[in-house]
Amino acid sequence: MKQFDFDFVVIGSGLAGLMAAFHASAHGKVALISKSELDVSNSYHAQGGIAAAIGMDDDPINHFNDTLTAGRGLCDQDAVTILVEEGLAQVRNMIAMGLEFDKEPNGELLLGLEGGHSHRRILHADGDATGKIMTGFMLQKIRSIKQITPFEYTTAVKIFAENGICLGIQAMDYMTGENAIFNSKATILATGGLSRIYARSTNPHTATGDGFALAWQAGARLADMEFIQFHPTALSMDGEDAYLISEAVRGEGAHLIDCLGERFMLKLHPMAELAPRDVVASAIFKRMQETGSTVFLCLKHLKASFLRERFHSIDAKLKSVGIDLTSDLIPISPAAHYTVGGVRTDVWGQTNISGLFACGEVASTGVMGANRLASNSLLECLVYGKRIVEKAKDLPKPTGNQLPIQPVELRQETDLTYLIIKNELSQLMSNKVGIVRNRNGMAEALKRVNEIIEHYPDNQTDYNGKKIYELATVCRLICISAMEREESRGGHVRSDFPEESDNLVHHIIQEKGKKISTEKVRNNI
Repeated sequence: MKQFDFDFVVIGSGLAGLMAAFHASAHGKVALISKSELDVSNSYHAQGGIAAAIGMDDDPINHFNDTLTAGRGLCDQDAVTILVEEGLAQVRNMIAMGLEFDKEPNGELLLGLEGGHSHRRILHADGDATGKIMTGFMLQKIRSIKQITPFEYTTAVKIFAENGICLGIQAMDYMTGENAIFNSKATILATGGLSRIYARSTNPHTATGDGFALAWQAGARLADMEFIQFHPTALSMDGEDAYLISEAVRGEGAHLIDCLGERFMLKLHPMAELAPRDVVASAIFKRMQETGSTVFLCLKHLKASFLRERFHSIDAKLKSVGIDLTSDLIPISPAAHYTVGGVRTDVWGQTNISGLFACGEVASTGVMGANRLASNSLLECLVYGKRIVEKAKDLPKPTGNQLPIQPVELRQETDLTYLIIKNELSQLMSNKVGIVRNRNGMAEALKRVNEIIEHYPDNQTDYNGKKIYELATVCRLICISAMEREESRGGHVRSDFPEESDNLVHHIIQEKGKKISTEKVRNNI
């Protein structure tokens, strides 16, 4: 089995991973590991933009307050302060590096508005292609840095941790089936989210929660796994994927109407269509149940030429399925979009395992609370991708005994089994642990998930069997945390506990081999 020695191993090539690799390259050799091509990630598909209080009438304190409001009392205030203050500096730094955001005719930055924001502070690049432009910009930088070695079509299959110290990882090359060991002083998880464990998801097919399961197996603490954010407006058509229709569309004035033609959000929230995502997604779900029909986005009242330019990617996608963005009603319904909880870190991205860090969607830095504020995710990638390196660069190389290695094998004969169970789990999670949950449904889901885990234990050498175990483990973590939180808060809505509880303003923590516990929200700035 091959062995590689690097100073830093970054797992994941979304914006968080790219930023971590970029900054780490100034301090040593970096391995950048990606399950597919480097440009396949949630970041790449991000349409809405990146939030920063950069406008003349704005201030980081406004951004701070909006983030806390959206987070429903579970944001760690020190982490949010870092996000809005250092994030503003990082956005300016990206502009200084040559990244071009969209501008007004007078040369000023064009700032958009999205749900939950009190000011126009969303920067976009090439209209609705912000993620593509930002990740492409960083990829171009990274490909020219000799200190960074990319490993495409490579997946991490194990994190090595001994006595609370991370020693590196085992990985497998999809193309050859060959396993390799990556030794490093710092292992950085930037593996993205897990929303593809749901039947309807806006995420790429690679977003199946590998990083969460790997971290859990290694002994890392996970927090707030009950909070899955469902994007309110994903295309809803038979035979079509849940294509994301950016919140920026509502930011520019699109209306939500039901099958009766009623603009129902006006009665439900003072911000109407621009209420925080959890509010809008729940309202759409309830309206669909009441009417037995889908809900629609209506842009007929807006200027057609502006819409086609501003949302050219969305316009092209809708045209391909026979919908005119400017004149037709667009059928939408919520879809699993963003993992709010994740691998628990401090404000430097350090987990409870020395040398193991996490950033981006896989991490729970304390920024998101119970519900992510729109367009904070790309900002978190910039800020915490950099902060990790500030801490990790000074770590010594770990000294630990090499653990026994079992190669993981690709076995074509189990491909179908994996797909069957993956589809079963996605339907189970959507039906029982979706936008609205209750104890009975979640208990049914947990029972079946436990049966699958028992049948496919964690020591599988067959890659498909290992993936089944990891998928089921992630589902189990979500179910347990969601059953523990007996209230409705943010992205976690329970029909049997419809109100928020003042007694549950805490993070729910899970750690392998330990009882479920809680952690106070950090309110000391």
